[in-house]
Parts: sequence; C-alpha cells; structure tokens
Amino acid sequence: MSTVRTTCPYCGVGCGVLMAPDGQGGATVKGDPDHPANYGRLCSKGTALGETLGLDGRILSPVVDGKPATWDAALDLVAQRFQSAIRDHGPDSVAFYLSGQMLTEDYYAANKLIKGYFGTANVDTNSRLCMASSVAGHKRAFGADTVPGTYDDLDQADLVVLVGSNLAWCHPVLYQRLVAAKKARGTKVVVVDPRRTATCDIADLHLALAPGSDAALFNALLVALADRGAVDTEYVARHVSGFEDALAAARASDPALTGLADQDIAQFLTWFTTTERVVTVYSQGINQSSSGTDKVNAILNCHLATGRIGRPGTGPFSVTGQPNAMGGREVGGLANMLACHLDIESPAHRAAVQGFWASPAMPEQPGLKAVEMFRAVAQGQIKALWIIHTNPAVSMPDADAVAAAIKGCDFVVVSDVTHTDTTRLADVILPATAWGEKSGTVTNSDRMISRQRSFLPAPGQARDDWRMIADVAARMGWGAAFDWASAAEVFAEYAALSGIAGDLGRDFDISELAKADYDALPPTRWPVSARQKGGRFFAQGGFFTPDARARMLPITPRMPVAQAAPRYPFRLNTGRVRDHWHTMTRTALAPRLNQHIAEPFVEIHPDDAAGLGLGPATLARVTSPQGRAILRVAITDRVQRGHVFAPMHWTGDTAPTGRVDALVAAVTDPVSGQPESKAAVVAITPLNPAWYGFAVSVDAQAPEAAYWARARHAGGWRSELAGMEPPANWEGYARGLFNLPDAICLSVEDRVRGTHRLALMQDGRTLAALFIAPDPVQLARGHLAAQVGQPGAALLAGRPGGGMVDPGPTVCACLNVGLNTITAAIAAQRLTTVEQIGAALQAGTSCGSCKPELAALLAGRLEAAE
Repeated sequence: MSTVRTTCPYCGVGCGVLMAPDGQGGATVKGDPDHPANYGRLCSKGTALGETLGLDGRILSPVVDGKPATWDAALDLVAQRFQSAIRDHGPDSVAFYLSGQMLTEDYYAANKLIKGYFGTANVDTNSRLCMASSVAGHKRAFGADTVPGTYDDLDQADLVVLVGSNLAWCHPVLYQRLVAAKKARGTKVVVVDPRRTATCDIADLHLALAPGSDAALFNALLVALADRGAVDTEYVARHVSGFEDALAAARASDPALTGLADQDIAQFLTWFTTTERVVTVYSQGINQSSSGTDKVNAILNCHLATGRIGRPGTGPFSVTGQPNAMGGREVGGLANMLACHLDIESPAHRAAVQGFWASPAMPEQPGLKAVEMFRAVAQGQIKALWIIHTNPAVSMPDADAVAAAIKGCDFVVVSDVTHTDTTRLADVILPATAWGEKSGTVTNSDRMISRQRSFLPAPGQARDDWRMIADVAARMGWGAAFDWASAAEVFAEYAALSGIAGDLGRDFDISELAKADYDALPPTRWPVSARQKGGRFFAQGGFFTPDARARMLPITPRMPVAQAAPRYPFRLNTGRVRDHWHTMTRTALAPRLNQHIAEPFVEIHPDDAAGLGLGPATLARVTSPQGRAILRVAITDRVQRGHVFAPMHWTGDTAPTGRVDALVAAVTDPVSGQPESKAAVVAITPLNPAWYGFAVSVDAQAPEAAYWARARHAGGWRSELAGMEPPANWEGYARGLFNLPDAICLSVEDRVRGTHRLALMQDGRTLAALFIAPDPVQLARGHLAAQVGQPGAALLAGRPGGGMVDPGPTVCACLNVGLNTITAAIAAQRLTTVEQIGAALQAGTSCGSCKPELAALLAGRLEAAE
C-alpha cells in the first residue's frame, strides 16, 4: 500500500500525518506538510505513532461474561438487555457514555440510536471532562457553540494570553507555531497559570494567580478596558447586549482574589488594553472548574467589549484535548445538545431532527451529564450502560466510586480496542477497530474537518463502532434507519442533516459535503454552505441569538468549592505530562514515550516538602475525602507553597496506587456539568517504605508491592517498586516477580548498606534484574534497560562499565536524546543556546516540546530524574 494521508489520534490540534505501511502490521510516520493544522510538524506522541500499532493487549473477539463469544451472541444479548430495560423501566433507564476518540460517523450513529430511537438524552462523553464549560460559555454569549477564530490568528496576533493552558506539553505543535510567531513578529506572550509550566519558557509575563481566581482577573481587565477608553463602543452598540450589567459586576469584583502583585496586574492590563490584535487561548485550567462557565464568559466579555473577535489576530480560542471533541459537539454527543448544534430544549429543533430521521421518539429535556450519569448508575436508576472508547473507572472524578458503580450496574457493555480498568467491569466486551484500521472524519479545535483513513486491516473480529451500533439497532427493529453500507454513507446523512440546521439559522452547515468525494475529502473548515464558507465568525456580528446580538454576562467570581483545611491542607492541581495522553492505552505502547516520565508523581514546593519530611524521589501518601494514592515526590518551586500537582495518566495496569482521579471530588459547574478537576484538597504524608526497588526484564512483570509502577522499554519492561516489609527471601520474590522459577539467580548483597542486586539468567542471558535499597534506588536506568536480555550479568553493577555510555533519562523523545548526552555536549562544546544544542545533537529540532527543558538545562534549573 502506498502512503496514506490521515489524521493524528491524539489532541485537538488535529495534525495531518502520512503513514506508510510496511506490509507486516507496522508503518512509518511523517507529518503531512500540506495539512493546515501542522504543516508537517508532529509532537513526540505523533512521531512515535508507528510504535503503537502492534496487537499486544488487543481485544480480538467479543467477550460475554468473561468468555469468548460470537458476534451474533454478543449483539443479540446487547439488544435484548437494552430492549428489556426500556420496556420495563422506561427509556431513561439506559445510557451511553462516549468518547472524543470516536470518529464523527460513530458518534452520529450512537446519538441517532439513543435519542431518536431509544428516546432518551442519557448520552454523554468524556469531552464533558475537558471542554463542556467552553461549550456552555459559547452558547450563553454567542447563542451557539461556535469557535470564532482559527489557528492562523496565532500567527497574526501581537499579544497572546494563555490561560490555564500548558501549550508546550499539551498542544506542542500550536506551541511551536506561537514560538515561530514570537520570533518573526515579536508577539508578546502572557501565561496565566498557578504553576510554572514549560510554556512559561516563552512568557513575557507569568501571572501565577490563586487557583480559581481567573474571573477576578478578567473582571479587572473589563474595568480597565472601560476606564481607559479601549471599549469598541460602536461594535457594542450594534452587536452586544448586557455590557452595562457585566461592567457593574466587574467593578464589584476584587482583583485581590488573584493574589497577584499589583505591578503584574498593571502590566497585563496595559498590554491588553493597548494591543488591538489579541488572542486569548484557554484550556483545562479554565474549563475544569466549578465556575468554569463563568470564567469562560469573563474572557468572552473582554473580547466582545473590544470587538476583538472574528478579525485576523483576535479572539477567544478554546483549545480542546481530544482529536474529535469538536466532532462530538457537532453531532450532539453531549446530553444537552442535538445534532448539528441544534438545541434539545427547542420544539422546532427537536421536530426538525426527528422529522429528518423519521424516528419514533425524541427526548424533550437534556439527559444525565457524566457525573450525574454515574451517580444514577450507582443508585440503580441506569439498568443498561454502553461505554465506548473511554476508561471512566480511571478518568472520572471520584474514580473509585465510579468503578464501583459500573461494577454494580445490571448490564454493562464496553466497546474498546484494548483491555482497561473499565473493560474488566463489563458484562459484554466488543472488539473495536483502532486508529489506522477505521475510516471516518474528525474535527479539530479550529473547526477543520479531516479524514482519518485506514492503512491497516482490522485484526481478528474487530468491527467499526458505527457498524456495531447499526447491528444493535437492526436487532431492535430499526434496521432500515441504520442501513448504511459504509462510513461515507453515515457522513453523507449527517452532512445532509446539517443543511436543515443551516435553514434554521444555526452556525453548523456542511451540507455541501453530503455529495462530496468522501475518499478524497481534503481538510475542510466549516461552515461549508452557500451561506458562508469556513473562516472566522462575528467580526460583523451575526450571533446566533434570537436578536443576533451577543450577550455579555455579569460575572461574580467564585473560588473552588472545596477549601483547604487542617485535615486536608494542600490544593491539588491535576493535568498531563509531555509524552503521555489520557490513560496511556496508546502512548504506553511506545517505549520512547515512557522514558521521559515513567511513573506517577506529585510536585511539591521545597518548603512544604521540608516541613513534611519528604526527600527527593521518596514516596508520599496523598489522601483526600474521596480516595488515596501513593506518588513519587518531585520537589520543585514550579508549584507554590500549599499547592501540589499530579498527572492523571496512570491506571490499574500501570500504577494502581497512582490513579489520581480517585482523589478528585465529583464537584461540577452548575451550568456545564464539568467537574472541578484542578482544585481537590489533599493531605500528604511520607510513605516511609522498608525498601525501594527497581526491576528490569525482557518479559512483562507481575509486581506485588505497596507501590509499583511499570512501563515498557525497547527491550522489555521496567518497574519501580516499594514495600512496607521485606520479603523473607529476595530470590524467591524475584522469581515470582519475573515468573522465572527455573532461571539461574546471581545475587550480590551489601549488608552494611542494606542493598540487594539479583540477576536471573537463562542460556547465558540476563532475562531480568532486581535492585533493592533502603532509600530510592540510584541507578543508570536507561543503561540497565538497554542491557537486559544481553549475554552476561554485567548489568548488576548498575552503571556502565569502561567504554560504555549512559545517555541518561530521555529529554528529547522524538530523537531519543538523553540528559547525560546533552549535559556532556553543553560542557564539551560550550553550548549556550537551545539552537546550538539542536545543531549539535538534533534535540529540540522535531516537535520542539522539549525546548523549555533544554533552556532550563542551560540555566541550570533542570532537576535530573535519575
């Protein structure tokens, strides 16, 4: 097969990629130089896509009650159980929980079935966890969930304000676009974030405000805009309502809530009020809040007041976390929406959709949003639940309670690619095609519809999601309405429906694509209709409210619901790391992506660590009113005193005590229903284990310890371990850990230091090694991972021997350049700039997301992980 143009399956940037299958189940990857989202650039995750295509861990056949089953048996059971639940308990007794990983065609099929045929709006998506507050803010201000601008605005702005967005790690390709703009035109960058992130590397001003106080900052900005004559009075008069009320509320707000220095606020206000071309990019730091919708509207108020919206280089811009979060919004994937940005509360809109589908039912009210849905599952109100391509037992707030709810539900079906914490709770598991095997469309953060094309055959019995949904619909008597032969036919129906939305005056209209050549469809930004072509919205008004005027809202800042108290004195901020994504079902398959950060951790300020008796790389118990975790300690001034940060990626498969969302309360925004994932309160104490360990092996390990975290490396597996009591026999423990009962064991014990080193060998090769110490184990981990499986037992030394080089922990994942390699080159070649490091080692020359770390190394600020 020749090279295939497709779209990256990770974040909402929506990068184009070129995949060249190798004929053996793999493929090489390159960035698509012609795709307008990335113009050939890829981040570390996209660059490593070729390493994630294997079948290890894949679900290859249907499973019913833990046993392999036929498709007919599985689908018959699914149809029967949903049918009986609806018959006996009503349509609101069933629910779908979907994912931004689904293609638009799959999303559309699911929404058509549950809303139009089951007759319930109990369908929500994990996108509720990342951008629902932005959706709600858009609808309140614009009358529709419309993203006004495009990525091109980043190239043309003179000031970019990044609010609650670590663009460098979470959207690296956009970050590099901003870096290029800054270099070319001197764009000023302001980062608004309680934590000093990698994105601060390019910041002209970092506003480390108090968590949750963003609305107070933007209220202060609105007041400054009014007082300094920066309001576009003509635009407001013609196109905006609510200005006076919004300004009055802003004047009543107290900027001191932010905790920022007066001079820093003053600098921000001066730059914003005096700069015409301003883009405000916001993400989870705004959305994941109990007042997220109000924060969004506080930002939108400032852009509406100045008319800085819809023109080149201006506007508010929500960047999404998933590849098809936007597509899910477009098809009505949220419980409070209909397809094509139509409103479920509108009788006219409901009638239009029902009429188009010729369906027997249509809910009149919004359904259960994600947190509400799983509460209803726990209370027994939901009798049948279908979860598709997401892992709520790990990713939902109060994750332990969610897992218990799923386990206790009468009937649960999960469609997925690999086994997860959630599939293990299911009655029926349906094997789905994965990225590279399925075909459809996705929509990125700036409304660009792109094709995902298959370049690999479907393995085993895996099926496309839209086909599974259609098969269940047919078994329930609705086959004619779901009689699609291909994803192209699903898309054509959906595009035709959008024309009706356009006729009703809505923003989303791609009806001209209904008869387009689906296979050849190029990246296309909506809307696509005779009325309007893709571009920016609202420069000349034209809002989607009844009077076509935008709404500015009076915003009263509200701080996080949970407040720190003596029992839980720390504020927990959650987020992502550079090289992993969501619950790592894909990124953990790529060895190079595990080398940068291989285990869950908690960042804590040096003063707080000293007060708690926590040392570097020790382990800490983190507890909240909801749950507990054990995390590696990272002592750093990136966080403020009283605040801690932990990433949310690890699962029961990779680090069972590192499931961070078990700590997060299920508190939600009252408008959007989005959880407050960045403001939990926690207590922290030292774990004080009796021993720490590091294990490396060719084959997968089966750790048993109070703490463990495992990750793939190029030659096998590595694990971090810790226990509260030493085993009776270390050799016996090692044999069980590695499942090597018959291997030859070589061991070295230092009774003075309390260390043990064991190597398990067969046929002269070291298949596994275990290193034990009373304190965090200090070893050349990358070197050991490279040596396992090789002849001899030299790796027991824990360090490279003469003539061997340890590259150190990975800094540049794209090109696999380690910390030791970089520091040696800096010293030997007297390198003083990031560009010089790139020229010498290539580090930072691919996606560029490691450039902040390279800069920190040069400044002497990077703390070695090993």
